[in-house]
Amino acid sequence: MSATSSAVNAKEVAEVSTQQRYYRIAKELGRHVWPSVPSKKEITSKKDVDVTTATNLQIERKKAISIRYRVIVSLLLMLAGKGVTIATPYIFKALIDIVPSYVGSSSSTPPISSSFVTSKLPISLPLLLLISYGICRSLSSFFREATSAVFAHVSQYAIRRFGRKTFDHVHSLDLSYHLNRNTGALSRVLERGSRSISLVLNAMVFSTIPILVELGVVLFLLFKKFGVLHALTVLLTIGFYSAYTIFITQWRSSIRKDMIALENQASGKVSDSLLNYETVKYFGNEVYEGHEYENTLQKYQKSAIKASKSLSALNFGQTAIFSIGLTIMMGLTLQSVKVGKATVGDLVLVNGLLFQLSVPLNFIGWVYQETRQAFIDMEATFELLDTVPEIVDRPDAVDYDPVKDGTTIELEDIEFGYKTFAQSSSDASTVGTSTSSSTTLEPQHEEQIPTTRPILKKATFTIPQGKTVAIVGSSGCGKSTLLRILYRFYNQDKGTMRLGGKDISAYTTSSVRKAMAIVPQDVVLFNDSIGYNIQYGNLNASWEEVVEATKRAQLHEIIIKLPDGYNTIVGERGLKLSGGEKQRVSLARAILKKSPILLCDEPTSSLDMQTELEIMNNLKEIANDNDVTGVIIAHRLSTIQDCDIIVVMDEGKVIEQGTHDELLRLGGRYSELVAFQRSTSTDESSIKQLA
Repeated sequence: MSATSSAVNAKEVAEVSTQQRYYRIAKELGRHVWPSVPSKKEITSKKDVDVTTATNLQIERKKAISIRYRVIVSLLLMLAGKGVTIATPYIFKALIDIVPSYVGSSSSTPPISSSFVTSKLPISLPLLLLISYGICRSLSSFFREATSAVFAHVSQYAIRRFGRKTFDHVHSLDLSYHLNRNTGALSRVLERGSRSISLVLNAMVFSTIPILVELGVVLFLLFKKFGVLHALTVLLTIGFYSAYTIFITQWRSSIRKDMIALENQASGKVSDSLLNYETVKYFGNEVYEGHEYENTLQKYQKSAIKASKSLSALNFGQTAIFSIGLTIMMGLTLQSVKVGKATVGDLVLVNGLLFQLSVPLNFIGWVYQETRQAFIDMEATFELLDTVPEIVDRPDAVDYDPVKDGTTIELEDIEFGYKTFAQSSSDASTVGTSTSSSTTLEPQHEEQIPTTRPILKKATFTIPQGKTVAIVGSSGCGKSTLLRILYRFYNQDKGTMRLGGKDISAYTTSSVRKAMAIVPQDVVLFNDSIGYNIQYGNLNASWEEVVEATKRAQLHEIIIKLPDGYNTIVGERGLKLSGGEKQRVSLARAILKKSPILLCDEPTSSLDMQTELEIMNNLKEIANDNDVTGVIIAHRLSTIQDCDIIVVMDEGKVIEQGTHDELLRLGGRYSELVAFQRSTSTDESSIKQLA
């Protein structure tokens, strides 16, 4: 097969694929605009099994019927509005035809085709026509706005349902996706996807369908009134107008894509820079950040100017085509007036009908461009929905019951490596190759080469129920990765992890996470009150329980000294709090969760030694009182010396395990770490006291 034919076939496949994707989007929108209605029989059958499900189905049925009713009313209002709009020029024509006879002008010959002109006219007829003209214009606006108001419920319902579906899916994606995403770009995808639904639906209901209806009626009326030549002229004018608009709009699409990509880059840059506000300040790089942002804005400015110039070309061409068509139509009608086949009112009628068509047609370019861009934006959202999380429950997965199954954790030959993807060098030259912009462009199916960075290598050990196990070792040996696998953020590449004697994948992910409370190494808080951030650990907990958890985390006394107490806003990501305060908030909400398994990743790394000792004692009390199975990762070995088991890791492998005394007697890696920390301590006596 030749290279040319291969390229053609590839193009055909791409076109088919695009058509299929657009069909899928249209089908999804159709499901929200005309939702399925649960039958009464289905609801009745559910009542005997699950009352809650039956109630939800009843609510869904009422909502679906309401949405369908509004769609029908919207279409009826739209058709009524178009009827009034088309009737308006006819009333104006009658008024024009009747005026000469009404004023008694002897020089005017009564129009032969007017049914309104007689030798004796009632004096109120012109006034009646004038009032009718004004009423029709008002009704046209009324029906248009009423259609918009009624259909707003439909579009907002679709936005809400689709937005919730997308939001839930994003939260279902695994940690590897979120580590590689750009927050600003993802927010733009969600925002544009929801906005595009409203735009497409409104474009269909208020632009495309009305234009087609009005065009069909106008062509029929002109054909009946003036003949085929008038109708053909209008059809050709609209045809050339639409073809020119679509051609120029497609040309503008590449310019607009570059503009949106650069806009997204700028947005991502702002988001990234603000999230790293402290880092910028630490290194005094405010000017650098400003220059980087301005450089992106300069590129955006050039694309925006090109887009503005292309829009001017589009508008001028549209006006020129329509003006030529209108001139020809007026000339043909004038010729009919000259030979007595039409009246002066018919000249006004033709002018009015075409100008009324010009109003929606002026927006056809905008509608086509925005609808096409909306489909592209929605396609990005659908690609997001098509992203399959790595952590997916097995079809036969059951809920984990800590009481029934136990909390013993067994790791056997666990191997894991982080996946990275190298992008081809040819992509780097493309505008908007960063993550922040690629989501707004048409889908790119570029080949990426996966690579793996090994972390864990046949890690094997057991965490008995009710025991506290510490994991120690140098940075990068895989300690935090083990907790992430245990919390079902990742699946191990090889090996087996058992919980309660069963493979952890035999349980639903949500039930496993519900049974675990975690204190992460990097604490990120919501931009809300400190009380809200603590209660987030258990939204059903009473306020007394919140305060008790706060006291155990050694945070209560600090909070009550704040001006607003528990209502103090912590700022974005908790930046208004110190590192130690954020860590205590994290401890408090982990305590509040009251889970049978507690995972701590450096839980006291930002605290002073005295507070660290108090908190560790509280954690041990909680573990002992509630038979909690605990896993603690620590660099300060003094905090974990009385743990039941200490696991020592090095380069992804478990090299030692046992109690503190057993490992010291062994004289291996753990003994070296203890000796090193003691030798580098500025207060060796305090460490000995803690030991």
